[in-house]
Amino acid sequence: MFGKLAADALGLSNVGIVVKPADYDKVDADDYVMHEDNEKIYFLIKSKSDEYCFTNLALIHLDGTSATSKKRVLRRFSYDKHKISNVTLETAGTIDLDVEIKFTIGEQYYSIDVNKKHLEELKDLYKALLKIASITHENEIALQHARESLTVAQSVLGRGQQADAAAQFKSINQYAFDWLMDAREKYVVKDFGKVFEKYIYN
Repeated sequence: MFGKLAADALGLSNVGIVVKPADYDKVDADDYVMHEDNEKIYFLIKSKSDEYCFTNLALIHLDGTSATSKKRVLRRFSYDKHKISNVTLETAGTIDLDVEIKFTIGEQYYSIDVNKKHLEELKDLYKALLKIASITHENEIALQHARESLTVAQSVLGRGQQADAAAQFKSINQYAFDWLMDAREKYVVKDFGKVFEKYIYN
């Protein structure tokens, strides 16, 4: 008990390790992965109080208040609804015990301390998160342009004269709906498994 309290006091409980894929089924976060929907763990960081589970669909964070408490809060951030930004990797100095990966997902900021022996694995995670951030940012811009283009097209079509205005409205409205659904399908990525498979080597 004293050792755990000392670890809390020194902040050592917040220094995580990278869990190997063979041990994913031994961590608590695995219970919250939607395996039924083909969700898969690609990277997992575990400290004494927290687990940060990166799947193809979301970041699952099991937030513990301290190393000595069993109370935990589960947070889930889907990549398509919570954009990743400001990804940085802070390497260790000569006497540092840890490295830090930092990023914002949605409105939540994370700075995760990890034992410096896992630096090479963290470099892979850094690249994967950076790529996800880039893809979602570019797709957001493309979707916005698509919406603006549709608005202009609707405006031009609306100027034409047609006896059956109701039929014209229905036709344009249906076309616009279908067009936007196609655009969302193209520009709103939910599954980033291919990105993780490209950059994560563990």
